[in-house]
Amino acid sequence: MLKPRATNQVADIVRLAAYHGIGIVPQGGNTSYCGGATPDASGRQIIVSLERMDRIREIDPASMSISVDAGVILKDVQDAAAAAGLLFPLSLGAEGSCRIGGNIGTNAGGLSVVKYGMTRDLLLGIEAVLADGTVVSDMRKLRKNNTGYDVKQCFVGSEGTLGIVTAAVLRLAPLPTCRATAWLKLASGAPLAELLALVRRESADLLTTFEFMAARSIALAQAMTDPPALSAGPAGAVLVEFTSSSRHLDLNELMEAVLGEAIESGWIEDALLAQSGSQRAGMWRLRETIPEGEKRRNGSVKHDISVPLSSIQRFLDLAGSQVRSYDADLELSVYGHVGDGNLHYNVLVPPDVDRLEFTRRIESSLSLQLYDTAAALGGTFSAEHGVGRFKKYLLERYGDVGRIAAMRRIKTAFDPADIMNAGAIVRPLGETSAS
Repeated sequence: MLKPRATNQVADIVRLAAYHGIGIVPQGGNTSYCGGATPDASGRQIIVSLERMDRIREIDPASMSISVDAGVILKDVQDAAAAAGLLFPLSLGAEGSCRIGGNIGTNAGGLSVVKYGMTRDLLLGIEAVLADGTVVSDMRKLRKNNTGYDVKQCFVGSEGTLGIVTAAVLRLAPLPTCRATAWLKLASGAPLAELLALVRRESADLLTTFEFMAARSIALAQAMTDPPALSAGPAGAVLVEFTSSSRHLDLNELMEAVLGEAIESGWIEDALLAQSGSQRAGMWRLRETIPEGEKRRNGSVKHDISVPLSSIQRFLDLAGSQVRSYDADLELSVYGHVGDGNLHYNVLVPPDVDRLEFTRRIESSLSLQLYDTAAALGGTFSAEHGVGRFKKYLLERYGDVGRIAAMRRIKTAFDPADIMNAGAIVRPLGETSAS
């Protein structure tokens, strides 16, 4: 493992590795679910860790931007922006350890995509080292820059296969000064897509979060220490949050009006509006404790599903039938950012079963059925976790032939010797699937 402190050192490493034909695996916080930052078994790859490149270069409040090294931890970017009275809206469970370069490499999503978008929507400029050591330096803060190919976007979601991101300019937003947070108990048959559309429309697009949780997922979190006294309705629960930077809006009043409509429509059995910061924190703690609850119970087989908003209920119905037909005793933990169509559809590992053996069995059978269903509805097998090494076979199974061909051409153009994270995402031109 090499740990450079500056971009010129990264360039030197890449040039030397290219000369000797040594593979390079860039690594940020190493929080990937898909093996995207893990070397292969060849012994011919080195890790280039960006953890020492952790400098916040500049905050420009007027341009509402922040320029940072790629090794800066996401939480540190959030804190630096907040100290300047601004918001960096990317927020996810691993924010205390994941790093900006990895967020760019996987196009990280998280909790606020419904309002602010994915990482690619927050990226203004980039600095990166190509496979021959050339430095691409485009650290401009411009919202408008129509001067040819948008090269920076090639690195978004590339997982280190095209080069090493060393720095970025990120878009900031006004810091919210008021919030309204509510816990909704969903009535039987509540239509998630219609409920979301109502909340989004009637909140004047102030909606920041719309998080769905099934009753089983909530129970897993409730089993942890000091759980808040919250529960699900027959169709689960939703955590809704409005935010605004204006001091002239009464978001609680707006939330009450919006939820009143949903209750009149018969979609919500009951709603609890947070009356204090501690009550809000309890709601969020319950939502964010679900993954830990799964781990404590013996883990889960994760499915990072994305489908069009209009197809979420259809997916839940079809997938539920598939799971019951496969094994009626299996339990599910279903939750996620349904405000942007993302469901974490996780199969719980039975307590008395070997986790790895169970995972291999499910991934070779039931998982493919679930992915088939998502694909048939116009969805995908990876909403925000990426492809890496572990899901490359799924990309080849479900990916459009023309799109994969274009990706292979891009890979070959950027990295003809295939030294940048070889084995991740896509094969270069000339390499067969058997190799």
